[in-house]
Amino acid sequence: MSLLENTHMPKVKSKDGAQIFYKDWGTGQPVVFSHGWPLTADAWDAQMVFMGGQGFRVIAHDRRSHGRSDQTWDGNDMDTYADDLAALMDALDLRDAVLVGHSTGGGEVTHYVGGHGTARVAKIVLVGAVPPLMLKTEANPGGLPREVFDGIRKGTYDNRAQFFRDLTLPFYGYNRAGAQISEGVRESFWLQGMMGGLKGQLDCIREFSEVDYTEDLRRIDVPTLIVHGDDDQIVPIGASAMMSSRIVPGAILKIYQGGDHGLPTTHQDAFNADLLAFVRGEPVSGAQGKRSEEHA
Repeated sequence: MSLLENTHMPKVKSKDGAQIFYKDWGTGQPVVFSHGWPLTADAWDAQMVFMGGQGFRVIAHDRRSHGRSDQTWDGNDMDTYADDLAALMDALDLRDAVLVGHSTGGGEVTHYVGGHGTARVAKIVLVGAVPPLMLKTEANPGGLPREVFDGIRKGTYDNRAQFFRDLTLPFYGYNRAGAQISEGVRESFWLQGMMGGLKGQLDCIREFSEVDYTEDLRRIDVPTLIVHGDDDQIVPIGASAMMSSRIVPGAILKIYQGGDHGLPTTHQDAFNADLLAFVRGEPVSGAQGKRSEEHA
C-alpha cells in the first residue's frame, strides 16, 4: 500500500499506521507549517494563502489526535510527532523546505531536526515556540512551575470546552487593556480545539512543557529565525526565545513589542512580511543577530 492514502482527504500514513491529515497548496519551494496546541493546520491558513500567493508550495498537517488526523491512544509524544513530520516530508519528497513551527509546533520542528537532521531543510522559523524547556527546574529557573501545567491538565480534562474558550483571552492578549477582541478568532480556536481527541490533547501537555529541546536546538545548522512577542502569556519569552536564540548558531531574533502568543493571527500582516523576507534571504526589519559566514 502506498504511503499516501487518497481518500476523501489527503493523508499520509505514519510508521505506526496512524493517518495524518495535511493540506498541500501551490507550487515552488516548500514551506511546511506545524501548529500549536490544541489547534490544527487551519491556524496557518492566512500564512499559507499569503506564501502560496508569493510562489511557494505551502503544506500544513494536523498533529495526530488533533483536527482531522487519527485520534490515537498511543504515540502522543514528541518523538512520534517528529516521526510523523518526517513521514510527511518523505512521502511528499520535500526538499529545500522551510519549516515553520508555532508553540508546540516549534518543539516538533526542533525535535524533527534533532532526530532526522536537515537534509531536506533549508531554513527554520520558530514563532512563540516552546524550546528549549518550559518547565521550571533547578537548571531552568526561568521556566513555569509544574502547577501551571497541572492546571492546564485539570482544565482540559474537567471541561475542555470551557477551558479552551477561556484560554483564548491570554492566548491572543485579549485580556489586556484596550485589546480589540475578535469573537470570530475565539470561536475558531475553540472549534479547532474541540476537533481533537481528549486523550491525545492531555498527553501533549507533557510534550510541550517537560521535554528539553536543548540538544535538538544545538543540532540546527541552517538559517533560523526566532520570532516571539514580549507579552506572550502562554510561553514567556525569557525561558524560550531568549534562550533558544543563544543556543542556535547564528540565529536571528525578532521580538514583537507587546506581542501575544497568537501573533501569527493578531499580527498577521507583520508576521507574513517577516516570514517572506526571511525565506527570500532579505533582512528582517528590527531583527537582532546575524548568522555567521559558515552558517549562511
